[in-house]
Amino acid sequence: MITINQRDELPWQAGMTVQEILDTMSYTFPRVIVSIDGVVVPHDKYAVTPVPDDADVRVIHLMAGG
Repeated sequence: MITINQRDELPWQAGMTVQEILDTMSYTFPRVIVSIDGVVVPHDKYAVTPVPDDADVRVIHLMAGG
């Protein structure tokens, strides 16, 4: 089981990537930062970075304002 943002849970599947999690959870905001167990994943690696079972995944939407 993968925990997302300390509230949602997603069943783990072998080979699951960061991009698959974003797609499954319907995160469509154009600018997000993702970390797995406290380690930030580079945006260009989302499609190839595997997510381990029991991972703590954080997805942070970047926003700007004044």
